[in-house]
Amino acid sequence: MRRVFLTLNAGSSSLKFAVFDSDNSSTTPLTKGTIAGIGGTPVFSARDTAGGALDAGAMTALDVASDHETVIALLLPWLANHFGGLPLLAVGHRVVHGGQHYRDPTLISPSVLQYLEALVPLAPLHQPHNIAAIRAVAKWRPDIPQIACFDTGFHRSQNHLAQLFALPRDLTDEGVIRYGFHGLSYDYIASILPNHLGDRASGRVIVAHLGNGSSMCAMKDRKSVATTMGFTALDGLMMGRRCGALDPGVVLYLMQAKGMAAPDIETLLYKHSGLLGVSGMTNDMQVLQDSDNPHAQEAIALFCYRAASSLAGLLPAIGGLDALVFTAGIGENSAPIRKAICDHLGWLGITLDDAANDRNATRISAAHSQVGVFALPTNEETVVADACRGLLTRAGKPE
Repeated sequence: MRRVFLTLNAGSSSLKFAVFDSDNSSTTPLTKGTIAGIGGTPVFSARDTAGGALDAGAMTALDVASDHETVIALLLPWLANHFGGLPLLAVGHRVVHGGQHYRDPTLISPSVLQYLEALVPLAPLHQPHNIAAIRAVAKWRPDIPQIACFDTGFHRSQNHLAQLFALPRDLTDEGVIRYGFHGLSYDYIASILPNHLGDRASGRVIVAHLGNGSSMCAMKDRKSVATTMGFTALDGLMMGRRCGALDPGVVLYLMQAKGMAAPDIETLLYKHSGLLGVSGMTNDMQVLQDSDNPHAQEAIALFCYRAASSLAGLLPAIGGLDALVFTAGIGENSAPIRKAICDHLGWLGITLDDAANDRNATRISAAHSQVGVFALPTNEETVVADACRGLLTRAGKPE
């Protein structure tokens, strides 16, 4: 009987899922889908290996009252119906924060879950939903092994200095350090770099993960050397709703002069800033690109300027640049954004092939460009499935 792995990626308002055959290491899932709009009007979509749409069936019961636990409670029986009872070997979860204790994929136990819950204040938009997914699966099938794969794990290869803030040592010892995020995405891109960069894959590479959440990672030998996100996923690049890097004095000003409480500041910086805040319209980059509103255009310009500036700030960590890789929703699909960022970086010897960029080719740099520029789709689900396969194999569980 075919056995499968299920991967779950629970975001603040969405749930991505994929089912992989456990008998091979194919990166193509048997089915893959998304439930978007959780907390509002949920929208379900799923496709099979050939790309054909699957019938929503019981998933049509989703409504405005559906939270992550409700969504998963409906999804798991739906999957079981499509896969003959869903003969699961394991469920793998993207978990945003692993703290100082967890770097590698980890079998979830009550003590592990307790530790992950303590990290919720460091990733308030993601960690609670990651944990809700774990609890929902345990409630449905407590016998199924669940495996946590950490977005912070990829960055633990950084040297000590790259992880430090200039804060009193006792705070550093407590764990107030730079963790970095989007690690599963960077892990996948690092794994495929040799296919596209050849010998340059082990050189000086910056990967730009640009989406509603955005960051950059500077790599050498396909390992993280520096990244733009820090203690939380609020730091670094301007994002869809998050402000990115901010003078801490602004927070003090909001508290002392504006009388704002910590929860209100958290909401402002995490949910009402970024592209949404600057444009006053939306956090959807495509909508902004289609608009002639000057505030929309300013939001885009600031996004690109901040991205280019952050990239330049990563260069000292790796001593130059051999290749730049764009990935994630905006990075993979928006030719104008890639061009605007690269236009700020011409001094590095970056020259785009505009025609290749416009058609979203894999290599988008001109032949004479001193830096290779690429647009590569990421695949976090494959990283999680491979982690499940590897962990269960090491544990001696048959596939």
